[in-house]
Amino acid sequence: MNELKKLIYLTAIFTFIYFVSFDTPKMSSAILEGFFLLQDYVREHTLTCLIPALFIAGAMSIVISQAAVIKYFGAEANRIVAYSVASVSGSILAVCSCTILPLFAGIYRRGAGIGPATAFVYSGPAINILAIILTSKVLGWELGMARAFGAVFFSVIIGVLMAFIYRNEKREAPPQPKTNMTESEKPPSKIIIFFLFMTAVLIFATWAKPDAPGSLLAFIFSMKWALAGASLAAVVALSFSILNKQERSGWMIETWEFSKQIIPLLFIGVLVAGFFLGRPGHEGVIPSHYIESLVGGNGFGAVFFSSVVGSLMYFATLTEIPILQGLIGAGMGKGPALALLLAGPALSLPNMLVIRSVIGTQKTAVYVTLVVIMSTIAGYVYGNM
Repeated sequence: MNELKKLIYLTAIFTFIYFVSFDTPKMSSAILEGFFLLQDYVREHTLTCLIPALFIAGAMSIVISQAAVIKYFGAEANRIVAYSVASVSGSILAVCSCTILPLFAGIYRRGAGIGPATAFVYSGPAINILAIILTSKVLGWELGMARAFGAVFFSVIIGVLMAFIYRNEKREAPPQPKTNMTESEKPPSKIIIFFLFMTAVLIFATWAKPDAPGSLLAFIFSMKWALAGASLAAVVALSFSILNKQERSGWMIETWEFSKQIIPLLFIGVLVAGFFLGRPGHEGVIPSHYIESLVGGNGFGAVFFSSVVGSLMYFATLTEIPILQGLIGAGMGKGPALALLLAGPALSLPNMLVIRSVIGTQKTAVYVTLVVIMSTIAGYVYGNM
């Protein structure tokens, strides 16, 4: 079967290269857009978002015991605790649909159930507090509150449905870290502080410039690199205090394992997304006016189309808001706008490719379908209230 897949992939690539006219202005521009979007991702998000997230995921594999993950996020865990934590954990992380993936892979590999894990990967990019505040400020408090409520509520619903659909599936024992280390007891307080500082590096490094000068957010932005640097220094110091030499080596190995799995798929996905849909203000193969004409009003078709397109597009952290601002100005209805806010930041083509490598094709297809359905329902109800 694997050989058949390889044949299909090679045939598709051959057919595309053979028949496409690369010398046309439209095709040449779309190819450039793919590389421009990839360049933007590498410059703006790899060092400040993806790399810190990969190190957090690697540390999770070494420091957090498999028994603890199973206890709080496993199939037999207390559902109220598991889904409550998973659905709001992204509120402090200003991450996009791709940056959340190493953390998702980390908890799933350590034994988290499919329900809490998918609730986490959905809510992470959708519910971060900066996005909610900016949505409310730019697009109106009603849409901001609808986004916040929808992201938390639907993350739980999607997680519960995923757990129900695969309730009879026998999952293999989660793999142990490649370092084959024995787990040792460490002070919980030090572990929490260790992860808080790693999270602080991620938060401060990605802190966006606010519109209001002189505010607390503006002050934090002016100090972001000093705060990120101080947090990083604390992480290094704590790593020597908490981890022994073997564990520090294991941390690097696990981080590299996640990097090999995630980064190539992300880069391919971003490249393809840019080719088809372009960047904000720039067109890919699909003309932007087609999309704008199909999301007008609050009909079911417009809402559904917005959910599907949003699930395929790649949105860097907070960029969905100015994009929506332009689409609303061009006649986009409030229903499709909410659908895009619920599907877009949580999903993207690169995101799907990596999720597939973690949980498989079937589960990924079910998860994506649930996100599109829930976003469509929420958008349609909201648009016709």
